[in-house]
Amino acid sequence: MRVKIRAFGIAKEIVGGPVSQLDLKDKATISEVKDVLSLKYPDFSTLKKFSIAVNESYQDDDYVVTEGDELVIIPPVSGG
Repeated sequence: MRVKIRAFGIAKEIVGGPVSQLDLKDKATISEVKDVLSLKYPDFSTLKKFSIAVNESYQDDDYVVTEGDELVIIPPVSGG
């Protein structure tokens, strides 16, 4: 299945732009999405942690992604 990926901050630099597509196996979980991202874009392994929102809601690693979902990669942020 194919899903739309939106990326911000350092994640945008890693995937090469603000919007991308990602091919996943059916019934992939967020944990599996993170694995696919790390394989396709090895620089994700340099991040200690990143979150993924699905259709504008944060989801746990066991959430099952469905065709047509929009995933947003939210990298760690720092600031004061």
